[in-house]
Amino acid sequence: MKKITISGLQKKKAAGEKITMLTAYDASFAKMFDEQNVDILLIGDSLGMVLQGEDDTLPVTVDDIAYHTRAVRKGTQRAFVVADMPFMSYPTPVAAYENAAKIMAAGASMVKIEGGTWLAETISGLVERSVPVCGHLGLTPQSVHVIGGFKVQGREEDKAAKLLADAKALEAAGAQMLVLECVPTSLAKTVSEALSIPVIGIGAGAQTDGQVLVMHDMFGISANYMPKFSKNFLVETGDMRKAVQKYIEDVQSGAFPGPEHSFE
Repeated sequence: MKKITISGLQKKKAAGEKITMLTAYDASFAKMFDEQNVDILLIGDSLGMVLQGEDDTLPVTVDDIAYHTRAVRKGTQRAFVVADMPFMSYPTPVAAYENAAKIMAAGASMVKIEGGTWLAETISGLVERSVPVCGHLGLTPQSVHVIGGFKVQGREEDKAAKLLADAKALEAAGAQMLVLECVPTSLAKTVSEALSIPVIGIGAGAQTDGQVLVMHDMFGISANYMPKFSKNFLVETGDMRKAVQKYIEDVQSGAFPGPEHSFE
């Protein structure tokens, strides 16, 4: 079984092949997702909400992420493993280096950080120190109190232009992948076409290079609510493995996300 690498993901983008990503937090689910050929497993700071019962992702610590990353890595043979850097774990480049080292040592192949152009120096420094980086733009959950809630981003012309400029800046700084969350479909398409790195969408329409979902949302078992951009694949298949297979098939065919899961 050939292991997924960042160069392999970039080749998928170049070939127009859709990339699939799911969150995972333990060895058992990681093994199941890996066996179903999900491309990327993300240890998301979403664990604060779906595992710990918090209202947002802010209480999650580096130690929390490292713990779950170690568990996911033990269940993974093929998939590419990405781990979030949690709230205030990268306020300065030096802090980012120290915390990223802990997460990479736990088994991540790449770290994900939220924010725009202000992170260029941090990303460049991480890459120079052999830490691959995935950016995250649009709705950035760690900034939920600044943006006033979980809202669609980039609908206004000036904000769309800034998001595109931020995306280009992150790529120029060395980011090798980007997650776009809750942005209009047209903007996500523009960003995906403007970048040479894979762009993974969540609530960003079907024209990104791939999709990511929180596993609890995909199975319809989230404690609080089902986001508009998600879909319960378990209810229509009745089996977790079949649900993962259906998710992969629908992403690859372009059937998911549909208009009902996207924003204009």
